[in-house]
Amino acid sequence: MTKIPSVVTGADIVQWLMKNLCMEDPAEAMHIGSLIAAQGYFFPISDHVLALKDDGTFYRFQAPYFWPSNCWEPENTDYAIYLCKRTMQNKTRLELADYEAENLARLQRAFARKWEFIYMQAEAQVKIDRKKDKTERKILDSQERAFWDVHRPVPGCVNTTEMDIRKCRRMKNPHRVKKSVYGLAEEGSQCQSPVHTPSHLCRKGTKEDVEKEILFLNTQLDRHCMKMSKVADSCSTGTSHTVCKGGIPRWRTWLRKENTRHSMHFTASPHLSVLVHPRISKRRGRLTSELCLIMYTEQYMEYDPLVTALEPANPWASDDPSFWDLEASKEPSQPRVKKWGFSLEEALKDPAGQELFLKFLESEFSSENLRFWLAVQDLKRMPQQEVAQRAQDIWTEFLAEGAPSSINLDSHSYERTSQNLKDPGRYSYEDAQDHIYKLMKSDSYTRFLRSNVYQDLLMAKKKPDTEQGRRTSLEKFTRSVGKSLTGKRLTGLMQSS
Repeated sequence: MTKIPSVVTGADIVQWLMKNLCMEDPAEAMHIGSLIAAQGYFFPISDHVLALKDDGTFYRFQAPYFWPSNCWEPENTDYAIYLCKRTMQNKTRLELADYEAENLARLQRAFARKWEFIYMQAEAQVKIDRKKDKTERKILDSQERAFWDVHRPVPGCVNTTEMDIRKCRRMKNPHRVKKSVYGLAEEGSQCQSPVHTPSHLCRKGTKEDVEKEILFLNTQLDRHCMKMSKVADSCSTGTSHTVCKGGIPRWRTWLRKENTRHSMHFTASPHLSVLVHPRISKRRGRLTSELCLIMYTEQYMEYDPLVTALEPANPWASDDPSFWDLEASKEPSQPRVKKWGFSLEEALKDPAGQELFLKFLESEFSSENLRFWLAVQDLKRMPQQEVAQRAQDIWTEFLAEGAPSSINLDSHSYERTSQNLKDPGRYSYEDAQDHIYKLMKSDSYTRFLRSNVYQDLLMAKKKPDTEQGRRTSLEKFTRSVGKSLTGKRLTGLMQSS
């Protein structure tokens, strides 16, 4: 025991606790001692598991700098420096355990960009350690290891730092500072690290700093903050809280005033998507998000039965089946045609819109893009046993050399797709599908909205056609009479039988 400096046996600690805490049961003393050891106030010199044993195991007391009462919040950068420092020293007692080696590999991937800086910090710490006395270095290495055993415990052990009362209280303190073990951010620390000598002292706040903080807070107070609760209050009437049509235009007027004040100009066609891409500065991002939200609500307002009374009536809330008949007809209604102009997604969701868009692409000799996109969509819904064969068929038809319907892919998407096909799955063409979708959205879809095919259909649906309305009403009447006669015949046959 004399050869190992600054150690005490576990049996001695148990006896000391029983004597000074007036305990009669050794198990109770071991329990109290294990709780103290779990916090890192003393630790076994040859084990990562912080627990007290009533035997001859050697324990060492932790340095006050590493006590958990200092409210440590060590960062992963410090842990990476510690593990690197361990790997640089060819000593058996400093070899990494399996879980530490895994943590080092994970941290190296996470901090790939700043790993050179971490490695340099570790080298500097190793040079400092080599200048110290051998006995002092051994004690400090064990204390440092015990510190990280508390804050980065062995898998399966309880992390005692997760719910620390002192740390919870400290989180409410606005002046708290995260401390670095190796002096990477030594501001505000009052006790000096035994493993690092700080290069400069913490600078106190000056009058200029306080004035800057006051100016910043006043700027934050001047910023307008629109709450959705206020929107709901201004757009609700009566006790049923149904949204009225008057609230939305009022908010649009306010937003247009804000737009003029901030010199933000935007244009939105009534049949094109009004979701403006956020290519603006961060200072104006909040206002644009609110603006897009209001404009999106306006755009889809006539399709929302809670805001606008739909014609025909909702078949789930009424006995009128006209809505089903209208949706089942081959000719789409005017609201459906108008909705195709909102976005490419809306056009592809509607079978009639998808068919019309495909015909337009065929007229431009670029239908292979949409056929490829639809084939990939079908691939995602296929039975698992058919996925591999269908994935190969798609490659042969659209991407292979000399393919009958070759599509235009960038090199990155082509390489990713070819790599994915080595183990074909439902999402092997995900990158290629996204690329083709963006091409159609930015090129073909905009021409489709300006084409005579779409514009003629849209204008034709807007014109009132009384003759078609009378024909539709007559067809409804004939269909209902036919259904009633059929029902009566079936009833008569059942009664006769």
